[in-house]
Amino acid sequence: MSENLRPAWRLPLLLLGMASLVAGVLGGLARLALDVPALAQARAGGHGALMIAAFFGTVISLERAVALRHRWTYLGPLCAGLGGLAVLVGAPAPMPQWLFLLAGLVLTAGSVTVVVRQPTLFAATLALGALCWTIGNSIWLIGADLVAAVPFWMCFLVLTIAGERLELTRFLPPRRGAQKLFVAVLALIVAGSGMAALGSDLGLRLFAGGLFALAVWLLRYDIARKTVQQSGLTRFIAVCLLAGYAWLAVGGLLGVAGAFDAGHPWRDAALHAVFLGFVFSMVIGHAPIIFPAVMRVKIPYHWAFYLPVLALHVSLLARAAGVLGGLWPLRQAGGIVNALALLLFILTLLANVLRGALLRPAKP
Repeated sequence: MSENLRPAWRLPLLLLGMASLVAGVLGGLARLALDVPALAQARAGGHGALMIAAFFGTVISLERAVALRHRWTYLGPLCAGLGGLAVLVGAPAPMPQWLFLLAGLVLTAGSVTVVVRQPTLFAATLALGALCWTIGNSIWLIGADLVAAVPFWMCFLVLTIAGERLELTRFLPPRRGAQKLFVAVLALIVAGSGMAALGSDLGLRLFAGGLFALAVWLLRYDIARKTVQQSGLTRFIAVCLLAGYAWLAVGGLLGVAGAFDAGHPWRDAALHAVFLGFVFSMVIGHAPIIFPAVMRVKIPYHWAFYLPVLALHVSLLARAAGVLGGLWPLRQAGGIVNALALLLFILTLLANVLRGALLRPAKP
């Protein structure tokens, strides 16, 4: 029998994640020397934790909990959301770190149960991504610099997306050697992140090379290459995916050049190519499918979905150009429009939720 929570009980968890998103975005603007509310200014140093561990940790754990249909799995998004709240209010260490670690353990346990029931490569990839998040949270907990956790946090998001996309390749004709190549790329990414956590510059280069190789793999084998020729929502998702893979390749190439190193002048461009260009492009593309599944609401497709996508990618190009060219005003302007693009995405989503409610036929 299902032990799933009703959508009304899921909403507070989603709102905790959204609070971390807002605070994280404002903290990112503060890092660009822009005026933001004092609370966000004070938490600018927690920008990465709020965006990755808190926001993405909450929404990914929530999505997984809904799919698993066991109430204990909702401890994952609850702990991640509370961890973000702890960062936001300035709770002393190690409270946020423990909450994020517990969230990672719950997500990992839930993902492992899927592998036991369905021993496939895509399920194992999702479990590996959850484990990477747990490892990154552990690194932060034991007192290491937060920078050391970033490669594993990046693995969490990248492997989660890659695992979900791998699942859909079963609808394509089998490609000889594709899965073996995928496994080799994952091994390179995880090994590189492990070496990087130990302070190896070579590890960061290998990690970045793995990201680039994964982008090439996805561009070569993902079903989006076929579905982009269709129309409506199907084409919209494919456009978001292909644009995201291009940004993952850019981030990987910059990382190979050393841009993932702490203090490197190109670090901002490399990190945001992955986290904004790749990850958020995936979020925007899949939101019209995932949000209705989690919250049981209808979101009809509308061409306006393209507006936040366009704003995100154009502003990210401007930001990257500002970073690489040493043009601080351009970098700032790109960062501002990055934030506005995310706001536009949320508003577009909510507007279409309302439109879906209005279009729903009345019950007799």
